[in-house]
Amino acid sequence: MRMSQKPKPSHGLAACPGCAEPLDSGDRFCGACGYDLSALPAAEAEPDRPTVAIVTPVTWPDAPPRDPGSLSTMTQHPGDLPGTDSGGQDLPTIEVRTDGPVPAPAPPAPAPPAAATASGTGTGTGGDFELAAPDPRTAVRTDPPAAPAQAPAAAPAQAPADPAAAPAPAAASSAALCVACRAGRVDTDGYCENCGHAQPRERDHMERVAGPAAAVSDRGLRHHRNEDAFAVSATTLPDGSPALLAIVCDGVSSATRPDDASAAAAAAADASLLAALPRGTHPQQAMHEAIVAAAEAVNSLAEEPGQDGAEHDPHRHRNAPACTIVGSIVADGLLVVGWVGDSRAYWVPDDRGTQSVRLTEDDSWAAQMVAAGLMNEAEAYADERAHAITGWLGADSYELEPHTASFKPDHSGVVVVCTDGLWNYAEGPEDMARVVPADAAERPLHGAQVLVGHALDGGGHDNITVALVPFTVTPHGTGSA
Repeated sequence: MRMSQKPKPSHGLAACPGCAEPLDSGDRFCGACGYDLSALPAAEAEPDRPTVAIVTPVTWPDAPPRDPGSLSTMTQHPGDLPGTDSGGQDLPTIEVRTDGPVPAPAPPAPAPPAAATASGTGTGTGGDFELAAPDPRTAVRTDPPAAPAQAPAAAPAQAPADPAAAPAPAAASSAALCVACRAGRVDTDGYCENCGHAQPRERDHMERVAGPAAAVSDRGLRHHRNEDAFAVSATTLPDGSPALLAIVCDGVSSATRPDDASAAAAAAADASLLAALPRGTHPQQAMHEAIVAAAEAVNSLAEEPGQDGAEHDPHRHRNAPACTIVGSIVADGLLVVGWVGDSRAYWVPDDRGTQSVRLTEDDSWAAQMVAAGLMNEAEAYADERAHAITGWLGADSYELEPHTASFKPDHSGVVVVCTDGLWNYAEGPEDMARVVPADAAERPLHGAQVLVGHALDGGGHDNITVALVPFTVTPHGTGSA
């Protein structure tokens, strides 16, 4: 994934459509190839879509009308609903700026157990290779050599009544065998003392379940580390009804510390949602605030002293840590999505005879070409510049433009929240529907594993992360639908 280094100019393009040269606002011709930019239609910036604050009892707004045969809601736009934040204040009508001084954020709250946001241990900045390290779950452990016999220790004052309550043995009491040669022991640096093979890191493959939602992330077959991160959580609204949420982030490989950026964003967004939803913030507004919180967390990484590696290589160009984000909330019959970048959310109904829908629009060069009418979607995404993103979270993103939308399906299905490591192999909604298992709503972890396997079978050229969040419609007569 690459990112444009310029803010979006007035003509709507961050880069020249002819040669991908970065453009400045007001440019009439490309300075590199001479492309005439004045002939392009001006693209309007998509505003954020405000929502209402809710109070107990929970009452969601009616959904806009829908087209027959399609997902049963349309996106809410400004003016459709009164916009207030969780504090009751009017939402800002201007874009949120992040290029000015940013106050130092409070230390992030610890992520809940369901959030897979642990930082990777690698510090490399590039380089791919063909073979992936073995699955860390295949590692076996051996008992250490028997310790010399010692005099029995004095009996404790009171032995635990339950053997399970006894203290667990220290981690040093067992040593892992190499997953490659199955003979050498692994040293503290994570390398086999026998064959030198680097052992899989925890973040190479992660799986989490939170209520009926689940997510899986895998390093893939080409990258040397996993720069994706995710969080899946379950909480309750003020009236006691359940809410499921999923956050997926993709680190920008051309930036510094992309794995840290995605981890920080996923943890911050998850914590923000878990704090906002139980106190009655409307889910769409909560998603907006979560994206802003995620952006602030990523911005703070650029402010940490001694973390950019410049003291080791002062001549090397460094971009601020950056990542994309996409999230979904399922709560009381409402489906909310929010995103910045090119990670996506799809709606796949249980009844595959019903239309599947892509719920997000990419912040990317390809999407801009399609929006400007210069290419069709197939041509744009076949171009080598297709994945150059025009929106991301990071200190050098200039402007933060969170996109949020709400939907109210009238039939059950599953929300697929994923990075481009998956959708590269199932790009269209129909393609995604074909690879999502029919029982994904009942077995979301298995479904996410199948989707990751589909991307690996396709080549696994990127990190792969997917979260599945079931959406169940209550039958008429038994509650709200």
